[in-house]
Amino acid sequence: MPTNPLQPGVWGVVATPFTASTMDVDEESLARLVRHYRSIGVTGLTVLGVFGEAVRLSAAEKRAVLEVVVDAVDLPIVVGASATSPGPVIEEIEPAVEVVGSLLAGAMVQVNTSDPRLLADQLNTVHRATGAGLVVQDYPLVTGVSIGAQALADAVGEVESAVAIKAEAPPTPPAIAALAERTGAPVFGGLGGVGLLDELAAGSAGAMTGFSFPEGLVACVDAWRSGGYPAAHRAYLRYLPLVNFEAQPRIGLAIRKEALRRRGLLAASAVRAPAPTMPASMNEQLDRHLAAVEHVEN
Repeated sequence: MPTNPLQPGVWGVVATPFTASTMDVDEESLARLVRHYRSIGVTGLTVLGVFGEAVRLSAAEKRAVLEVVVDAVDLPIVVGASATSPGPVIEEIEPAVEVVGSLLAGAMVQVNTSDPRLLADQLNTVHRATGAGLVVQDYPLVTGVSIGAQALADAVGEVESAVAIKAEAPPTPPAIAALAERTGAPVFGGLGGVGLLDELAAGSAGAMTGFSFPEGLVACVDAWRSGGYPAAHRAYLRYLPLVNFEAQPRIGLAIRKEALRRRGLLAASAVRAPAPTMPASMNEQLDRHLAAVEHVEN
């Protein structure tokens, strides 16, 4: 299985839609959502990540999600692993390799230790067992594990199968600058795109994140390539209030799914417990943000 570095650009992080009545995976909405990503020109998709609520899906549901995505689009796919220990991670990746096949661009594995040597050993174990290229995700808000940029660079330097790094440990720009310089691996920002402009300036390869208007991420990254910071700033400025609104702690996922529903991309904005729903008091403000962006889009 090839382990080529991920292509730069926007790797859209896909939400997992649920039906409002039964909370089953809504396969029709999922197919519609990933087709929309394809239509706006993303580089690839990231499926079963934190935004995809993978930790709340059964093994059968995860497989079904991957099957729907593969049937709907022919984009390269990064598949997330929600476990953190090598054995369970391998158990998650193996069926993904089977289902996704040649579209598999990488398996996203979370940093689970601050010890660079141990981290490298564990990542290499995962690769030897699965054959998958690895996207190393540094996301201490979820894992509770903090690792410095130098230590992470040391670990990645010992992992030949590392196809990218996803840097989500604030402050991200200096971490991205250090990782890009010291590893040579493409480094992507996340965190809803809040720091995208600064991350591009620091040397990121693009964005790998969830946002209800991924068109804005694509516009920003494309503008950066063609016109540098001034062009990217102009392209992204119109989206930043909505980016900021969606970045609110605890309820960001619910806000994004509700925004996707209002856009007609999802049939329902349901989130699985214990994720909280969006407070009704925020409905009017979300409408304002969406109207402002849609006015520009049209």
